[in-house]
Amino acid sequence: MKALFRSPQVQAALALLFAAYLKLTLATIRWRQADRALAEAVWDAGGGVLVCFWHGRIALSPACWPLDRAQAPRALISLSPDGQFIAGAVAKLGFPAIRGSSAKKSDPAKAKGGAGAFRDVLRWVNGGGGVAITPDGPRGPTEQMAEGTPLLAKASGVPVLFVGLAARPCLRLGSWDAAMVPLPFTRGAIVWDRVDGVPRDTDEAGLKAANADWAARLSAVTRRAELMLA
Repeated sequence: MKALFRSPQVQAALALLFAAYLKLTLATIRWRQADRALAEAVWDAGGGVLVCFWHGRIALSPACWPLDRAQAPRALISLSPDGQFIAGAVAKLGFPAIRGSSAKKSDPAKAKGGAGAFRDVLRWVNGGGGVAITPDGPRGPTEQMAEGTPLLAKASGVPVLFVGLAARPCLRLGSWDAAMVPLPFTRGAIVWDRVDGVPRDTDEAGLKAANADWAARLSAVTRRAELMLA
């Protein structure tokens, strides 16, 4: 059964169906937002940006990025078979993929496809684009940030947006990240936070400190989004 699901033809068909479902569903959700001005300032200023949300909120993420206003997007998606399905779905929603995993160690080349993805992300944001990152993907642990995200911010010098996403009621999958799948005509929340990147002279200790701080901030906006729907 797993082999059937992972065949290119089946994954392409499922990605098309899932994208169509998300497009219709996200349009029907009654959204509430907090601190959106932080994102609007980045959109209005132009230039590259990194956008972070936890892996379990991928299905909600297109709602946070207005394609007609914000920077042209790319999504950093792993090279895993499951990543192929996700990449196909988000591409149909207007978010083409950069394939590769964010680094778990201080060397981005140690991640699967990490070196090439690292270069592709830098090239895109340095050209003024936005890149969506799930910093606990592709296999977790959930809500623990890989070290590649602060490295990307240091190398690029661009701001970083943290996005908390929630929907209620919703489906919760039995995956490692308890992935949240929204239902039509429900309620949703988006909460924003921002940092202005990482200085170029930041040492390894500074990167580790940023990693811990950013993970806490991303979890904090996620919990705020959930509380807005309680």
